[in-house]
Amino acid sequence: MAIWNLGSINADFVYRVPHIPAPGETLSSTGRQMFLGGKGTNMSVAAARAAARVNHIGAVGQDGRWAIQRLLEYGVDTRNIAVLDTETAQAIIMVDPAGENAIVLHPGANAEIPQVTLQAAMAEAETGDWLIIQNETNLQRTAAEMGKELGLQIAYAAAPFDADRVQAVLPSLDFLILNAVEAAQLEEAIGTAPADLPVRDVIVTRGADGADWYSAAGKQHFPAIKVDAVDTTGAGDTFTGYVLAGLDRGLPMEQAIGQATKAGALMVMRHGTADVIPDLSEVQDFHP
Repeated sequence: MAIWNLGSINADFVYRVPHIPAPGETLSSTGRQMFLGGKGTNMSVAAARAAARVNHIGAVGQDGRWAIQRLLEYGVDTRNIAVLDTETAQAIIMVDPAGENAIVLHPGANAEIPQVTLQAAMAEAETGDWLIIQNETNLQRTAAEMGKELGLQIAYAAAPFDADRVQAVLPSLDFLILNAVEAAQLEEAIGTAPADLPVRDVIVTRGADGADWYSAAGKQHFPAIKVDAVDTTGAGDTFTGYVLAGLDRGLPMEQAIGQATKAGALMVMRHGTADVIPDLSEVQDFHP
């Protein structure tokens, strides 16, 4: 089987700051690094490092060819990434000493993925494959409906949160993952709790409090692994990629979440995004 990811590709500029700045406040950073990032990219790299066959669907500007090469080096199929006459998406990420972050996104090419690129990718997909989408690109509803018609399993990471976009794809979904804040926002917007959503599997991540899985069998809680976090950026994406890779490889949901929880714990102990996502051997050797 395979995972098809209609996903964002960013250049992530990470600044270490004494604290997250307040409105009107100017801070000097204590460090600056540049990484490959984007929620979609992070999920593709995580799934590939978890031993899944991953095909990324997206776009970069002429300044983003390095990102395509990096994804290829990490084991991701990049044939369906378009190079456009625009700029590659950028993220400005501020990280405080406790590992918390604040992020500003400039969407760039992520918002201009050509429909022909999506169509070319979907022409290669096979019944039973996974399609994952997030809120950092265009064509989400088109992809979900197209994938459903082709017999793909549709997964959606509802971030950055937008209630209208979630509602637009909800009828097509087999798997929805969102954090606790996003789950509360969705319930407020549509009046439906996670347990009652018309989706086969729903996961609500709760950071240091673990994750809740909602299915036809009810709710099951998975505790987080206690570690000393230095940077939470990309941890949720890593978790998502690992869950999908596990499901794609035929693991039961409980086992897929277990591996994903370990991968997320390793991730928060590292500075960076896609470039530092742990591989499956590291996850399997991790015994906290």
